Amino acid sequence: MSDSTEGYVPPKKPGYRTAVLFLLTIVYGFNFIDRQIVGILAPFIQADLELTNTQLGLLIGLAFAAFYTIMGIPIAYLADKVNRVGLLSIAVAVWSGFTALTGFAQNFWQIGLARIGVGIGEAGGSPPAHSIISDFYEKEERSGALGVYSLGIPLGIMSAYFITAALMGADPDTVNWRRIFIILGVSGILLAIIVRLVIREPKRGVMEVGEKKLRKLSFKDGLGRLLTIPSWWFMCFGIAFASFAAYAFSGFQTKFLRLLDPEYDFQKIVIIIGFINGIFYVAGTYIGAKLVDIKAKKDVRAYGWVPALSIVLALPFGIGSVWVGSVEAHLALSAAFQILIGVYLGPSFALAQTLAPIQLRAMSTALFFFILNMIALGGGPTVAGILIDVFASDNVSQLEATKLSLTCVCVAFLIAIASYLMVTRTIKKDWTDSELRNSSMAED
Repeated sequence: MSDSTEGYVPPKKPGYRTAVLFLLTIVYGFNFIDRQIVGILAPFIQADLELTNTQLGLLIGLAFAAFYTIMGIPIAYLADKVNRVGLLSIAVAVWSGFTALTGFAQNFWQIGLARIGVGIGEAGGSPPAHSIISDFYEKEERSGALGVYSLGIPLGIMSAYFITAALMGADPDTVNWRRIFIILGVSGILLAIIVRLVIREPKRGVMEVGEKKLRKLSFKDGLGRLLTIPSWWFMCFGIAFASFAAYAFSGFQTKFLRLLDPEYDFQKIVIIIGFINGIFYVAGTYIGAKLVDIKAKKDVRAYGWVPALSIVLALPFGIGSVWVGSVEAHLALSAAFQILIGVYLGPSFALAQTLAPIQLRAMSTALFFFILNMIALGGGPTVAGILIDVFASDNVSQLEATKLSLTCVCVAFLIAIASYLMVTRTIKKDWTDSELRNSSMAED
């Protein structure tokens, strides 16, 4: 994989770049299918392997997230130096291979090692993909483009539910969860081949410096500049703590609904949740990205206040959804919740790219995901699982313990709101500084 500073100069009109964005969104969707499927199949994996709630939370959260985030940094360093398309295709093949191996696990340690392998592979997903997209779209279009890319999250989650429903069989009590992992893994390996054949490596920084050569920037100097941008930090903590609660909810939602009404058709629940993610989460993600693209043309503080407002509105729906008395009421509140928590994705992804030095865009995404996933993916499901075990006792049922746990994790939303409001105070200066810095990166 060679250096890509002298790569393809993509045209600014729609066409090939739209196809590339579509394919990268599918890749991101596969990322979340492989990630979400453990939470969906949690009741069956837990029963088959005799796992505690804490162990289940670790599988969904920390066992995956720790290696995903740590490995993201050295992989992003490579992505800022070598061919990003080649690196991405290898990453997809690696995580898909370990997804298939998950289906052969016989105990907690074996499935834990498989999830670690998935995490290492997925670490090579978003950093090169974000960097590639930023070289196909100008900064004025970047929030929308990365908002489309982030549709991979709800579409992947939706697909995970639909795939589970399609492959679980007629008897919901005897789901062959191993077969589902193997099929997903093989499909991902085929996708890796398509990525390598279809996507052309774009020239780095082409949307800022055109066809001119990009100035050299040492890793130390570039990293130093990146880590002194206040809005970058506030954005990272905003999305991390909002996602902390969101991941906790998604990780234990099927378990909660099985406890709420054990007689309710589980296959029907899975299909409905899939539609909620595919319609409402997708809508929220798309609306948030496009709204910020429009509002930020007049005032860049929209990158802060739009996400903050969406989380304020999401908070009561999230808490309310676990204290209602029926599956139908939970799903109705969950639909509103999904719209609102999708809003902050596109704007946050765009800031991670636009504020970063051109030569460190993949690293910016990796560090951003390090903070996001150590706090959110590593913390949310893990803390929720621990709290369920802490609250559960002879006097407190598993259902009540789950309700209490998911209510407690919503405190993280308050930190997210405060963080995004801080973005509104610092973004004007940081945005102007990034424009000046990146426009000066072309050699004379």
